[in-house]
Amino acid sequence: MTIETDPTLVPAAVAPAAPVIPSAPKGISTLDDVRSVAGRLRDRMREQVMGRDDIIELVLVALFADGHVLLEDYPGSGKTTLAKSLGHSIIDDLHHDDIADFRRVQFTPDLLPSDVTGVMIFDTATNNFTFRRGPLFAYVVLVDEINRTSPKVQSALLEAMAEKQVTVDNTTHRLDELFFVLATQNPLDAVGTYPLPMAQLDRFLFKLSMKHIDRASELEVLRAWGTPRVSRDLPKVLRGDVVACRKLVRETVAVDARVQECLVDVARLLRADKRVRQGISTRCLVQAIPALQTLAVLRGRDFVSSEDLETLAPVLFAHRLELAPGVVAPALISEILKAPIERLSRQTLGLP
Repeated sequence: MTIETDPTLVPAAVAPAAPVIPSAPKGISTLDDVRSVAGRLRDRMREQVMGRDDIIELVLVALFADGHVLLEDYPGSGKTTLAKSLGHSIIDDLHHDDIADFRRVQFTPDLLPSDVTGVMIFDTATNNFTFRRGPLFAYVVLVDEINRTSPKVQSALLEAMAEKQVTVDNTTHRLDELFFVLATQNPLDAVGTYPLPMAQLDRFLFKLSMKHIDRASELEVLRAWGTPRVSRDLPKVLRGDVVACRKLVRETVAVDARVQECLVDVARLLRADKRVRQGISTRCLVQAIPALQTLAVLRGRDFVSSEDLETLAPVLFAHRLELAPGVVAPALISEILKAPIERLSRQTLGLP
């Protein structure tokens, strides 16, 4: 924690030798500041990834809601470019030489937990063991083909996602507060994969499907390929600003009690439905609140509305449900949402 001291109150004889540098979060004070930070990230990501505006918006919602994203996509759909464009848009304002802005980890069946968390190395010069940090020590981590590695590695990742820490040789090492995971899996190839357990799926705020981009965007990609791309000098954002935006959104955006009641009603209806073998958890409802708040901010409001819940419900709930054979999650969620959303809308308008 940084304690700032007014230099006018410190005698010259005891003044610190190094100047006190104000922390980055000081510049984030209004929701307009949050929208400005999100806008800069969105512009940089759009410049690198074409035809993915809806996915970019949801990734930004997850980032500011302090969640993680599971992308179920086809090979060559731009997932690495998407993650890189986000990671390389964030500046390290803490000057951590051992924490990268972006890291990519390819999960394979022979991967070990130490390959992602880090490992203890014996230093012959000092006769001591030192900890060498793994790729999880980054602001944005792309975990490619998460379901191709063993449950042991998935468990190590689960600890990192849940607690923002890793444990190596009974010693806990904290990850950065910004730590954000984008994980991918192939929707068609099931050979040599390990299905993710429900406990790990529940740690992902959203599960997004990256379908093929539209015709115009695909043509634009082909036209631009092989030619030098003129990159605009778009401003980056400070790591501290993103963290400050998270806190400001939690404290500022209003969540009416009726919205909370609507969330609980939807959860209870899903759990009671005979087509649902396992419903959504209370953790999911808790994680939904900052996501709804963030979407409200990005859409120009300082309060959560029923529109936010309708927009996010499919990507919030679908991957957390275990359904009977033949049941389609989006259709079921849409059906269950109707009555609670209508009741919430009528209450908001003051109707009986």
